Amino acid sequence: MAKSDSLTLPLVYSIVIHAVIAGVLLISFEFTPSTPEAMEVNLDQSELDMSEEIVSAVTVDKSKVQQQADKIRQKKAEQEAAEQRRIERLERQAEEARKAREREEQRRKEIQRQQELEKQEAEKARQQAEREKKEAERLAEERAKAEAAAKEAERRKREAEEAERRAEEERRKREEERRKREQAEREAAEREAQLQKEMEEERARRQAARRQQVMSEVEKYQALIQQTIQRNWNVDDSMRGKSCELTIRVAPSGFVKSVDTGSGDANVCRSAQNAVLKATTLPVSEDPEIYEQMSTIKLTVKPQL
Repeated sequence: MAKSDSLTLPLVYSIVIHAVIAGVLLISFEFTPSTPEAMEVNLDQSELDMSEEIVSAVTVDKSKVQQQADKIRQKKAEQEAAEQRRIERLERQAEEARKAREREEQRRKEIQRQQELEKQEAEKARQQAEREKKEAERLAEERAKAEAAAKEAERRKREAEEAERRAEEERRKREEERRKREQAEREAAEREAQLQKEMEEERARRQAARRQQVMSEVEKYQALIQQTIQRNWNVDDSMRGKSCELTIRVAPSGFVKSVDTGSGDANVCRSAQNAVLKATTLPVSEDPEIYEQMSTIKLTVKPQL
């Protein structure tokens, strides 16, 4: 009995030691992965004391501990792989759910867009119906106005025809009066024109006679002026066959205002100019019309030798 107790106690201690080490290894793998040779174990003070008592009492087989650690690591790897598969599955499910939500959102937007289009079409149809109604009302109003205008136009047409008939009668009367008046005016104008023609012919005869008289008088006084120049002109044989153009301006009294020479012999011109100036006055007509023709006299003089 004493031998059995001596064998049972170490076995119990060994089992407890293995359990404690397994727990320590599991905690260590969860937080800081390391090799079995460099394990760090965090235990409560009471657990450390108990472990020290157990270790000091029993010798632990390192190979068994290594095997136990490998099993724990393998189990942890399997758990991590399972967790990774679970995470991937959840991610796939989340992606599928996201795509489903996107499809649902797209479908909802499409439904909203379709509803909006239907709403717009309905609004367009309503507006079109309203426009058609207004157009029908406008056309009806225009037809009523057109009918009233047609009646008014017919009435005005009748009035216009009556007025035109009366106007035509009035026009014929005025036309007849105008024709008679024009005939009388034309006859009076013909008589006046004939009289005017006779007066013009008489006036022309008188003017021609007067011009002839004036020219005759002008020629007479030009001849007298020529004689006056010849009387006052000192000439010599060197002037024979020579001439000079003179422009003489005289006052109504016959006073010589100026004498200008033109083309001709210089000696003849100078002596002829002196002859005019020597005369001081020249014979002119007292008739204003004749004087008007003589106020500026142009002569070509030649010495009489």
